[in-house]
Amino acid sequence: MAGAIPGKEGHDFVVETDASAAYWHNRPANTLPPPDMMGAYMRNRPVPGPRVEGRKAWIIGGGIAGLAAAFYMIRDGGMNGQDITILDALDVEGGSLDGAGNPEDGYIIRGGREMNWNYDNLWDMFQDVQALELPEGYSVLDEYRLVNDHDPNYSKARLMHEQGQIRDFSNFGLTKPQQWELIRLLLKRKEDLDDITIEQHFSPEFLETNFWFFWRSMFAFENWQSLLEMKLYMHRFLDAIDGLADMSALVFPKYNQYDSFVRPLVNHLMARGVTVRFGVRAYDLAMSVDGDARTVTGIHVKTKGKEDVIPVESRDVVFALTGSMTEGTAYGDMDQAPILERGRHDPGQDSDWALWKNLAEKSPVFGNPAKFYGDIDKSMWESVTLTCKPSPLVERLKELAVNDPYSGKTVTGGIITFTDSNWVLSVTCNRQPHFPEQPKDVLVLWAYALLMDKDGNHVRKPMPACTGREILSELCYHLGIADQCEAVAANTKVRLALMPYITAMFMPRAAGDRPHVVPKGCTNLGLMGQFVETSNDIIFTMDSSIRTARVAVYTLLGLHKQVPDISPVQYDIRNLLKAARALNNNLPFPGERLLHRLLSKTYYAHILPPLPALEGPSREAAQLDLRHLLGRRRHALSAIGESFEHIRGYLKSQK
Repeated sequence: MAGAIPGKEGHDFVVETDASAAYWHNRPANTLPPPDMMGAYMRNRPVPGPRVEGRKAWIIGGGIAGLAAAFYMIRDGGMNGQDITILDALDVEGGSLDGAGNPEDGYIIRGGREMNWNYDNLWDMFQDVQALELPEGYSVLDEYRLVNDHDPNYSKARLMHEQGQIRDFSNFGLTKPQQWELIRLLLKRKEDLDDITIEQHFSPEFLETNFWFFWRSMFAFENWQSLLEMKLYMHRFLDAIDGLADMSALVFPKYNQYDSFVRPLVNHLMARGVTVRFGVRAYDLAMSVDGDARTVTGIHVKTKGKEDVIPVESRDVVFALTGSMTEGTAYGDMDQAPILERGRHDPGQDSDWALWKNLAEKSPVFGNPAKFYGDIDKSMWESVTLTCKPSPLVERLKELAVNDPYSGKTVTGGIITFTDSNWVLSVTCNRQPHFPEQPKDVLVLWAYALLMDKDGNHVRKPMPACTGREILSELCYHLGIADQCEAVAANTKVRLALMPYITAMFMPRAAGDRPHVVPKGCTNLGLMGQFVETSNDIIFTMDSSIRTARVAVYTLLGLHKQVPDISPVQYDIRNLLKAARALNNNLPFPGERLLHRLLSKTYYAHILPPLPALEGPSREAAQLDLRHLLGRRRHALSAIGESFEHIRGYLKSQK
């Protein structure tokens, strides 16, 4: 059992819980809370066992997952920071959570972070990390809340088209059949979605709706990617779906991802003695095999071209990142397009994929990495960081912003997506300054596009073939200021990042393609990051990376502490009701007026979304709603009959 620690009397203590695996109810045998319970009761710190003392820990990868593994080993595992070493091929911590540059050369961030309130693992960790700017005793969480509680996030120009015109984004624009396409996906079993793509499930018309533009641009999904992952995202963010259109469901950090999260976490770990070795690429693990048991005995590394083996004792623990979404990034600037140095179907041995590739050759328990890195044309997109001084671009931005861009408050409230862009181009301006030392007259914008094989609408080239100047020209075109592009370019610096594996984790997959956090038989190895299997969580988030680190630490250190399943918002009837309203384009869904009629004088009346003003009496509206529902009874009975036939066929197949 993955994430299980052998217990007394043959019973395993399950570290990674799964609320969807079985019915949970109160009984004497349930001394632990429900699998997806969050809150203070889950903040217990287990008493470390004697096995922790004297152990060494090796962490391969200094991104958020690796840093989180070190954090949890110290806070919950009782390990000494001096016994923990992080190995990183880069020369700076943070992995994909980067942020660097200056106003003279231009700033660069390969990506950004949009989060919501129930990133429970992230907030669990950062409520114990000293804030970057607040006085001693205040946490990163305290600082985050201070910013977001007083500066609400929303967008007034979420979708644009026709060279600078705001497109109506007030609702999802879904027809009834398209709403049912989403509902059917929510009802499908995870196990039935192996290797199925999004475009295999949804109609072509669905993929042109407002909903899909909101979804694909916010989460970076492509039509040919995993339907299973989209389903998991829908469950994970069901509580936020009514804030998807204007992005009011999101909260953003004050600064870029590196300064907001990596710097304070690294300071926390360094103060406790954790060692980081830069420029060290781990590309394989030596293992001893005894039956099904596998124990890491050494880490094969390259440091400045020199190969070496770091010895690992059987009592030591190793945590390794599998794959990398920003590996092989190609950079460009104002006058230079990026040049990829990775093969289309194989990244080669001198890459961050080498470790996983070599592990997979040892045993099927380590998954199938080629499923994810094997076609970069389907996992690649490009991001653009703009360092802007006053120009027509800044003036246009002011018209689209929620607040003055120089005010320090929310600016665009998230990305603005150009729906008629051949590239599916989006641009955003987060709170400024985006870097702590950024000059007051400088703004930092970020843009990205999803489709890398289409010519631009204004610049007749695919985006990867374009210089920063050409991409800036395409952006100006879609903002309706193409005739002022030269004035914009004179006061703007552009830095490019073309990432061949940035959505590799969304590639269609089947059971077994991703390894478990602690693969079967592994005694001292845990795997982390975006390419490992978890029960119900999604990928491509800081929270999911931290979750994998927690599961690995608790399992390998034998800690009697659980990592809860994802926040149970998907089961909350209030979220289901408001999601139904949102999917129905903010109109009362079938049966909603009847519900209001039935519950209007009960304790539960307040959980229903307010009804729009009625032209006639509410009783008549409820009766019309009832007749509408009864009019569909034939379809409902037919569906029930089909379900019984399906069940009958299944039972026959089990005989």
